[in-house]
Amino acid sequence: MCGFLSRRLASAVLIALAISTPLHAQHTDSFRWMDFHSEKDQSVIVWVTRALTVESWTSIREIGVIYDAALVETTDRATPQSMANTDTFTIWSVSLTSHMVVPLVRGVNLRWVDWMQFRTDDDEELAVLYDNCRQCAANTYFTAFYYDAMRHQWAARWMRGGQGALVWSSNVPEGMTWTQVYAAFSEPDGHQVLGTWNHFDYGRQKPPDDFVYQYDVDWMRGLDRAQMLTGQDADAMKMHVCDAQDAVPGLARGQDTPLCQPYIRRMDQRKPATTPANSQGRSAPPGSRPHH
Repeated sequence: MCGFLSRRLASAVLIALAISTPLHAQHTDSFRWMDFHSEKDQSVIVWVTRALTVESWTSIREIGVIYDAALVETTDRATPQSMANTDTFTIWSVSLTSHMVVPLVRGVNLRWVDWMQFRTDDDEELAVLYDNCRQCAANTYFTAFYYDAMRHQWAARWMRGGQGALVWSSNVPEGMTWTQVYAAFSEPDGHQVLGTWNHFDYGRQKPPDDFVYQYDVDWMRGLDRAQMLTGQDADAMKMHVCDAQDAVPGLARGQDTPLCQPYIRRMDQRKPATTPANSQGRSAPPGSRPHH
């Protein structure tokens, strides 16, 4: 799945037109990562490389295609002598019917998480985590890439100010204690949401603040939304993010904080008993010989 294509190698390959698939309802089984060593994928690889010629990048790392659009990950290295762990990345949407290129996300330390479904019986979307800087008090962001059928291109969820949903920050202001918890999980009907809980403790200066958010997709319009929760909704979300037993792998953090302990205990108290009250562990399956 992984690939690497330098500019020098790419320039030696002749341009070829990628033939797009007729547009219809999207399914994740229509998505495919390009194999940089496969001859049949070279037309798409060369098309994407030519489309990105005027952009700033050092290497193409990944190309994923669905219908007439490619989701592309490039990395940029400051100098040939720079260490690999100083690379930055950019995710692009590249049209396979024109040379239109749209940058979606930029940052460092990109982690591809998994396919997630934000609307019941709808298409799955590629979720990622990434940071905004290295060797600094970094922020970690979450977003998901989906195919926008109206624009015939890839798009990113919950983007504000060029970044996705903030799920973690190492930049803690002085004079306060900042506790953070987040998790992505499935609702009873199957669609998934991301919840975050930020608790700010100012000591004796003033009462603490709680900010609880739910990141999901409007089931009618398909638009992403970030909702600040209050009251019972906020309390329910705190329980969800603190439990995190059924969280999407890679999308849960902070559950070990003392802030979560009351909610975890409350959930344990609500769990029904799974054995009769008078059970003493002496039952045996039918037909088995009794123990003496």
